[in-house]
Amino acid sequence: MMTMTERVSMNFRWMLCLVALLPICGTAVAHKGADAVYINPSAVETVEWLPAVQADHRILYGNNSLWYGDLRVPRGKRPRDGWPVVVFVHGGGWSSSWSNGYSARLVEAIHDLGVATWDLEFRRMGNTGGGWPGTFLDVALGTDYLRTLATRFPLDLNRVVVAGHSSGGHLVAWLAGRHRLPADSPLYRPDALRPAGVLSLAGIPDLDGALVQGNRTDVLQLLGVATRAEAMSRYDDASPIETLPHGVPEIHIVGTRDNPWRIAITRDYVSLAKSMGEQAEIVLLDGANHFDVVDPCGPAWPPIARAVLSLLGERVHNRDLRIPGSRACPRERYQGSDD
Repeated sequence: MMTMTERVSMNFRWMLCLVALLPICGTAVAHKGADAVYINPSAVETVEWLPAVQADHRILYGNNSLWYGDLRVPRGKRPRDGWPVVVFVHGGGWSSSWSNGYSARLVEAIHDLGVATWDLEFRRMGNTGGGWPGTFLDVALGTDYLRTLATRFPLDLNRVVVAGHSSGGHLVAWLAGRHRLPADSPLYRPDALRPAGVLSLAGIPDLDGALVQGNRTDVLQLLGVATRAEAMSRYDDASPIETLPHGVPEIHIVGTRDNPWRIAITRDYVSLAKSMGEQAEIVLLDGANHFDVVDPCGPAWPPIARAVLSLLGERVHNRDLRIPGSRACPRERYQGSDD
């Protein structure tokens, strides 16, 4: 039987170096109080997470080679108003070193719930035009492009949830509040498409909290500044905690084996949102690390599925919470679920 090292292609060996540079991987331990076990010790394992089936369509949403999304549309009898949609924004420290490939299997599993998915790619730091303000404008443009897609595909734009992992979790929370930006903001786009809900997986809802508590100096790079003092002038436009209240339900899922600062700033964000009358929730997964929360073949899948369906206003069935079968999870590493 092939080892993990043998399975990792030469195209992904750069990730071994990247793991050493990123302070976002947690330690893998057993999930206390559950039969299943979280076993994703590092980002290297995410190279195995390619989807079982390619997306139905890869569509450009602009005239840049990185302005594209992977669209998956359910088959079968569609709802009267069209399929609900999950827009997914991948993570990777806002860096061009990461693409939407590592989270594609999770997006595929969400689609298998009977949901259309629009999996965005965009310019990141390291790409020409990425960072400030390009990264923000790209995810905004890609999200708004759903209006164009809805002229070709049966999509319900009244039921759009934005979901993202890590730095993508920051961007989707930002998408929920961008309608509050003033017209003179460099991140402003008129007539922003407003989502019905936000699902952040190990996200970064507070940029200053990440910088100060987590020493995430890549926040400065993202904002195109050199110091925290300079960053202050851009937080109002770029940090989700500064654009509260957003006016939509938000669910933030994070593992207890993730970075303590990430858990702390997420707790504070949710607490502040709730104090403003927002419908906000934090879900802590005991024993999960930073990458366990995007593994649809593990114990994080049931709470992710539950969150997606509840934010879309869909009834949650026990069958939706089961870990996908052997086609979607060829490793067959897990048993059971928490339903």
